Amino acid sequence: MKNIQQIELEKYDNPNYELIENGIYFNKEDGDLYVFAIKYELEENEDSQYPLEDILDEFYLHVSDFVDEDAFENSKIVTLELGGDLEDVQNAAKNLIGKRAYNIEEIDPEDGKTYVKLVIE
Repeated sequence: MKNIQQIELEKYDNPNYELIENGIYFNKEDGDLYVFAIKYELEENEDSQYPLEDILDEFYLHVSDFVDEDAFENSKIVTLELGGDLEDVQNAAKNLIGKRAYNIEEIDPEDGKTYVKLVIE
């Protein structure tokens, strides 16, 4: 995925969301959920699942809203909301926005097995 941008969603202009900082919101309806929205472009040979799944695992987040679910399955441009604990959301926003994320395969020299590694640059 490339061109990762943080975006503002219309739904944040609502009393149920409290701005914490830099596009990160506290979802008052959920009680302990902090969210931010991103938009990115899938690269050649990427699908809507990877490297997104690895990013979610890396930063302990989940997809809290598929902004345009039809486009999620059929488009190279993906818009979604990620949610989690405040510290995890802050860390993800700091390390993803403006970056490129992708998976590479590496062979472990000790056991000879191939592993998939998430790269963010």
